[in-house]
Amino acid sequence: MGMSGFWAVLQAGTPTPTEAAEPLVRPPWLPDYVPMFGYRLVLAVALVVGSYYFSQLLRQILGRRIARRFKRPSVTRTILRGMQTFIVLSAIMVALSFFGLGFGNLALSVGVFSAVVGIVLAPIIGNILSGVFVLSEQPYEIGDMVEIKDTETKGFVEDITLLYTKVFTLDNTFMVMPNGAMRDRDIVNYSAEDTRIRLTLDVGVTYESDIGTARKQMEAAARHTEGVLKGGPDIRIGSARYPASPTCYVNQFGDSEVLLRLRYWAHEPYKQTAVRSRVMSHVWERFEEHDIEIPYPHSHLVFDDTSGEMQVAMREAAEGPATQQSGATRRDEPENAEGEEGGESSADTETEDDADATGSQ
Repeated sequence: MGMSGFWAVLQAGTPTPTEAAEPLVRPPWLPDYVPMFGYRLVLAVALVVGSYYFSQLLRQILGRRIARRFKRPSVTRTILRGMQTFIVLSAIMVALSFFGLGFGNLALSVGVFSAVVGIVLAPIIGNILSGVFVLSEQPYEIGDMVEIKDTETKGFVEDITLLYTKVFTLDNTFMVMPNGAMRDRDIVNYSAEDTRIRLTLDVGVTYESDIGTARKQMEAAARHTEGVLKGGPDIRIGSARYPASPTCYVNQFGDSEVLLRLRYWAHEPYKQTAVRSRVMSHVWERFEEHDIEIPYPHSHLVFDDTSGEMQVAMREAAEGPATQQSGATRRDEPENAEGEEGGESSADTETEDDADATGSQ
């Protein structure tokens, strides 16, 4: 058999898209009063529903094996969702073939549709690609506590898909963020490797206070606070090691205060606000017990020969009518009395003027 005969056999054995998309023929056992379209519709719906429940059963069977294999909840959920989607979509394709719609026709329709609405689908495709990077780069995982820096929102990662990331905030609300937006933002992960978190408290004391005592009292206040690491081996971060027990340092000499900085570690990141509040309360109590003063801001003004001139007026306080808080003068006497006093005053002034004139003559 020559090459022409071989190609003829191949062409005869390969069905055309039209032949492959031919709808179901009427079975002989189907009654005549039942329309063929209804039979195909029932069969297609049964196939799709059956494929959905089959995918659910397959997910339960393979879920633990896939979880042990990848050991990441986000990747495990993505693989299981993809497997379910593939099974259901395959069933839908087969169901559409019952009505004469083959894969070739669907591919052509999808291609035209994608060309028309490509601009609309671009953000979705971008989020899917960002989801792939999120799953591969592992910036955060399901169960991690994260903070979105631009909005200062803290919460726990509830779910990660190819399209979005769901965050359960500490205010008992849900945030659904597209993966493209999550990649463009600064995300702080508090519990990726270690749930312990180091906190900082800056407190200023007066120059007259005992700085050594103030430092010891701040350290003791943190050690006696629930949720704070009391001590233990040094905590390693990269190549550096930091003391686990609370430590207070002299941070800065200010204009009216000595700034002390307390560094301490908390066990759980989601309790950092409550722990910080308790530490500040204990520091306040210990400062009052040891007469350590937290100063108010104040300034000293110094004038010398090069500072220019400043006018200063001094006068003795004379007894006068009482003034109200609003600045108005209170007049307790009636107006006619004021008029009489005013008349007497003017008369006295005229008498004095006459005496001066006589003297000058």
